[in-house]
Amino acid sequence: MDNTNQKKALINSEIALFLRGLIIGKVLTLIVIGGLLWWLLKPNLLSRSSVDSSNQSSNAISSNTLPSTGSTFQTVADVPTASFNYGGSTAWASIRQFVDSQIQSVRPELQLRYVDPVNGSPGSSSGIRMLLDGKLDFAQSSRPLTDEEQAIAKERGFTLKERSVGKDGIAVVVNPLLNVSGLTVDQLQQIYLGKISNWNQVGGPNLPITPLSQRPEDADTVIFSSNSDLKQALGSNVHYVYSTTEAVRQLSKTPGGVYYASARSVVFQCSVKALPLSRTSGQLIPPYREPMVSPEQCPRRRNQLNTQAIKNGSYPIIANLSVIIKQNKGREQQIGNAYANLLLTDQGQKAIEQAGFVGVR
Repeated sequence: MDNTNQKKALINSEIALFLRGLIIGKVLTLIVIGGLLWWLLKPNLLSRSSVDSSNQSSNAISSNTLPSTGSTFQTVADVPTASFNYGGSTAWASIRQFVDSQIQSVRPELQLRYVDPVNGSPGSSSGIRMLLDGKLDFAQSSRPLTDEEQAIAKERGFTLKERSVGKDGIAVVVNPLLNVSGLTVDQLQQIYLGKISNWNQVGGPNLPITPLSQRPEDADTVIFSSNSDLKQALGSNVHYVYSTTEAVRQLSKTPGGVYYASARSVVFQCSVKALPLSRTSGQLIPPYREPMVSPEQCPRRRNQLNTQAIKNGSYPIIANLSVIIKQNKGREQQIGNAYANLLLTDQGQKAIEQAGFVGVR
């Protein structure tokens, strides 16, 4: 009996040992097979991982380097590498300060140097004159070219082209204490021709009018519509000033004074008041956004340019900001076109509006 039990116990022990060995063998076999499979598939896995990583990296680069929806300073071709002289309209001052600095930061190969006139005051007229005389490579203007200027250019073997890049209004400013509701364009012109000499002739107080203006040969902006009117003889009551800064200073001390200039230059000023204008006797349109900020509230608050009226053309006197380009198939023509093209990009137009003007695109 004891021998029988011993035999059964021995058999059970051998069976258990066999089964344990069988299980261990299968486990080892699976490990070996799994290892072989992993080794064989490793290149593909690594390759797929590399591709996925590359795709993620590629997508990130594409996202970061995609161009904006519009054109930029960087996309403009044929920008010459050199230093160039330019100048002209004082209305362009904020563009020279704000926009041109951006252009030269993005396109360092282009160097622009502003040049003041040796004789006379800076302005559109003096800039065009300097361009005709070969002292500038291109000019900035806030008034149209005259027939006389085109004739001079033709005599010298080239023509002049104006490329509009922005818009500005021409604002009329007076002493802040003057009580007058506004003027028509015709009334304004009659004042400067000496045919209207007292404010009571246009609904104001009994006060002599003192018109201030830059000299026609240095004019930065114009209030007469045609080229032939530009040098029309102004009245003997007109007082000539060197610049808008001087005019604003004089207006603050002259009760009956009046002056016209770039709206961007004078609407923000605290010491003068801008007048609403109309083409005829109809609705008066202010060059500032209503309600008007009174001089007492300035400089805590300042009047803002009525860009909407300039953009939709309802404001009566609008000036085109133009690059004046010498058409001579030389370096002057190349830089003039390049500069205009830079300002006409989406980036340039946005910068012009940030500088306080209205774009043309």
